[in-house]
Amino acid sequence: MKKYILSLAVASLIYTKSEACAWADPDYDYFNLFTQSIIKDKSYLPFLHNYSSRFYTDFKSSQIPNENIEAWRKFFNNQLTYTETDYLVNKIAMNDLNDLKRGTPNNLLLQKVGTGFYTKYREGIDYLIEAKYLEPYMKINYVETADSFYYRENESDKNATQLDYAKTVSALTSLYNAAKNPEIKQRYGYQLVRFNHYTRNFDAALQAFKSYVQPISLRGASYYMALDQLAGAQRGLQMGNDANWNFFQVFKNSKSRKESAFISMKLSDTASFNNILKRAGNNEEKNMAYFLLGYEDFTNPIPMMEKMYDIDPNSEILKVMAARSINELERSYLPTYYYESKDADQSGNTKTTATTETKKIEKKELSFWQKIVLFFKNLFSSKSDKVKDGTKNDQSDDELLENPNRIPFYTKNQSYYYDEKQKDFLDDLEKFTSKTKEKSTDEYWQIADAYLKFLKKDYETSTEILENIKTNNPEYLEEIKRMKVLNDIVSQPKIDAEYEDHLMKDYADYFVEKKIEKDSTEDERYDYYGSAPSTASFLKDVLANRYFLQGEDGKSYLMNNKLSDLQYNPNSTLVKSVEDFYRKPNKTAFEQQIIAKNMDNVGNIDAFFNVIYGDRAMRLADFDKAKSYYQKAQTFSGIPRENYERYNPQTGNYEKLVYDGQNYDGFSNIPNLVFGHNVWESFQSSDVESMQTEDYTAFPFIKPKMNKLELADALVQLKKIGSGKDEKSAQANQLIGNILYNTSVLGYYRELFVMDVDNSNGGKYDFWSTDKKTPYQYYYKNFTSTTYIEPDNFDLALNFYKKALNLSNNKEQKARLLFQMASAEQGKYYQYEAKNQANIDYADPKWSEKNDAYQKQMNDLKNQKYRTYFAQLKSQYSDTEAARTLLGSCSYFDYFMKR
Repeated sequence: MKKYILSLAVASLIYTKSEACAWADPDYDYFNLFTQSIIKDKSYLPFLHNYSSRFYTDFKSSQIPNENIEAWRKFFNNQLTYTETDYLVNKIAMNDLNDLKRGTPNNLLLQKVGTGFYTKYREGIDYLIEAKYLEPYMKINYVETADSFYYRENESDKNATQLDYAKTVSALTSLYNAAKNPEIKQRYGYQLVRFNHYTRNFDAALQAFKSYVQPISLRGASYYMALDQLAGAQRGLQMGNDANWNFFQVFKNSKSRKESAFISMKLSDTASFNNILKRAGNNEEKNMAYFLLGYEDFTNPIPMMEKMYDIDPNSEILKVMAARSINELERSYLPTYYYESKDADQSGNTKTTATTETKKIEKKELSFWQKIVLFFKNLFSSKSDKVKDGTKNDQSDDELLENPNRIPFYTKNQSYYYDEKQKDFLDDLEKFTSKTKEKSTDEYWQIADAYLKFLKKDYETSTEILENIKTNNPEYLEEIKRMKVLNDIVSQPKIDAEYEDHLMKDYADYFVEKKIEKDSTEDERYDYYGSAPSTASFLKDVLANRYFLQGEDGKSYLMNNKLSDLQYNPNSTLVKSVEDFYRKPNKTAFEQQIIAKNMDNVGNIDAFFNVIYGDRAMRLADFDKAKSYYQKAQTFSGIPRENYERYNPQTGNYEKLVYDGQNYDGFSNIPNLVFGHNVWESFQSSDVESMQTEDYTAFPFIKPKMNKLELADALVQLKKIGSGKDEKSAQANQLIGNILYNTSVLGYYRELFVMDVDNSNGGKYDFWSTDKKTPYQYYYKNFTSTTYIEPDNFDLALNFYKKALNLSNNKEQKARLLFQMASAEQGKYYQYEAKNQANIDYADPKWSEKNDAYQKQMNDLKNQKYRTYFAQLKSQYSDTEAARTLLGSCSYFDYFMKR
């Protein structure tokens, strides 16, 4: 027998999206393509697979029939609907029933049934009146102890001990004896057992069951309600085995009480399910016991499923076990987001590291599970897709086998698996399902078999199985329909115009969004996250990946993102591909209705693109090109931040961003301080506090406030002046160096050329992606959560500063230039450091020692290679006024000068 050492539950944590934090919902991390709830017996819904709650139905609208309501409906000769019966039994006020008894019904339902309703069902109505009187008290008295922690403020303080014990028992006994209908008689017996249980008269509860419930031969809802109370009393008497067996009988025979019976079994006896198996006297009981054992220990359910199969291949609970197994596999094979983060070591080799979110927790002690996750994240390294001629080449079979966890399920036609243990599990489950579908008369097993073939990427066989299924079950038919669509789309290697027409003709329902009114019973769990992952979102990911592999990045991007989202990561290569799609003539219906709909409002789209291109040209010091783009961007209406708010320290409030014609909007109102230098480094302070202007008198084209076109024009003129050989040329080069540094990741105006509205901290100002051409491996999903813009080239600023330094004869200016050059050089070090992380296993007992050694190595390297201009400033210009001023404003420079 195989042992699956690595729990699939752990595997699903490892391979899902990076937001797997303590607050994340694991049931949101996969697409849920196989609908577990298509099982026919809905009473087993609580035992389907999920991680978010103890039982599957905790967050879902219950479809579980209540046998007590069904029994009452039968008692009333089906005169009432199920909903009306439930209202009458559980919700209608006792006074309304007394009004009916008096012949003056005021309740609309009771008026509808008429006054003759009481005469016809007198014993039943009288019982409901008595039950409603008792119900508020039918709780066991809670006894506080020193260890009590249960929060009870909003609970009613009523309990059974507040009723007069002797009078209540006497009244219920009299009503029992007076009742003629056996079912009503048994219900009074149930009330006697329950009342004695809740008043902790446990022996009396046992006797009441023997005297008033058991003698009546009925074994319907009221019997098992009473048996549940009997088992509770037995547990109170420490009769664990007997209590457990009776809870098991309730579990087996009740539809609506399975959850509570299961919990009660676990509370009654630590060896509960094994003891039940020993006591099981027939195949039905053995089958149910095997189910409970398999449910409780789900690491490898197949051995228990084999035993259940031997007893009854048509067992409904065997389908529950299969659904849970399929769901466990699906979580591993179909995560909602694939991610990767790589750094390069000093030798140029690649190595996988934890994501930004993970790094944040590495500074403190990790839990056992966090260490497990980090271990496997670091264990499975991956290689980037190769790019040639704008098209992503397929990965080799070796790469697929070596790094399977990083490859989306749907990227390739080759079969691959996350690891061998999951492959074994899938293979064994497929064998079991194939065997069972031959014996069982339920089409469920054919559907399950087809789905497992789908997971194994055998789309042709999966489709053949689906085509041959004959069923009238509407839930089965819906699942079959969905799976046929999945097989069709996922098996398509290339998405061209013809196939897009096919998508719109045959599968438009999966792509055309419809406005859906939220049902009050709908799953509330996903409100925090947005809509739950679905078949439609899975298919969008498939198509996004296909377009990505085909080199159609713009279409891939727009499958999952809005045009306006480009503002958060405005890298020019992707922007160009999105623009190419925007300008594409003769778009297919699919492109127009599904992809182009995400070209949302950014004002003037052409201006939006041109600002991004102009910004990139500015960062590359190509000022002429930037000017040409900005000339075409003068209708830019502002960076689209509709819901953006920022904190105003003067008012203490968060205020909505409004472009009022005076503030920076992404194009206009740039102060000439952008050409200046830092007085001190404080991004939160105002620019007039943090920055100081240079002498601009020789450059009248530098205006107090400029738009980007005027700024680019000023830089074009400065560059021309800077080609000379005089002091003015030196000053011009210094100003160009200043603006390149001030708009870099280290500069006060770092927001200007990255489509941001202010310099507040955020992903755009990270160094981690400096070694990448792109971090997007398979598609552009979660684009706004992934940091990437092209990194700064600090050598550009340094080159202009060097020109200024060589041309200047002013010692004070040279000192200032060297400090600015040292600052830019610091940026180069930060980029190097980001590419060369320590990657020391936090679980390593020598972590601290190795980390200290790494820090020393980096500090030595920094001083040897990245302190060139600090050293020159110290050795040659320490006597300048500029250096003395810097000592007071730059603590690190002060530290360096004293070394």
